[in-house]
Amino acid sequence: MDQVFTYIGNHPFLVGIFAVLLILFIRNEMQRGGASLTAQEVVNLVNNDGALVIDVRDKSEYDEGHIVDAINIPFANLQSRIDEIKKYKEKPVIIACKMGQHSGTAGSVLMKEGFTDVRRLKGGITEWRGQSLPVVKA
Repeated sequence: MDQVFTYIGNHPFLVGIFAVLLILFIRNEMQRGGASLTAQEVVNLVNNDGALVIDVRDKSEYDEGHIVDAINIPFANLQSRIDEIKKYKEKPVIIACKMGQHSGTAGSVLMKEGFTDVRRLKGGITEWRGQSLPVVKA
């Protein structure tokens, strides 16, 4: 541990650059694919603004339980099925996946296609279920 502090003391410029790059990386990852929303914020956005929820999990996972009125477009098929949701470009769109890992990338795809208000469900469907919010089974 003493070596770490010695290194920091001997190389403040390098450590400073590293800290700035780390902060920029974290900021970029947080904004990638839209803002993260809690489950309660998603409920409010759907109820008040008529937001569209896109579930990017596989069909089998979607059938086990999904958010009411969510559209299932598996992540692997998102680019090829973008035409199905183009009419929602001006509406709020919320991306939901299993644990929040694919939603950022899916959000980036939608933003590149011209969607103006893309957001992500923080923690994915796992967090949704963890808060005992309702799911629909196919």
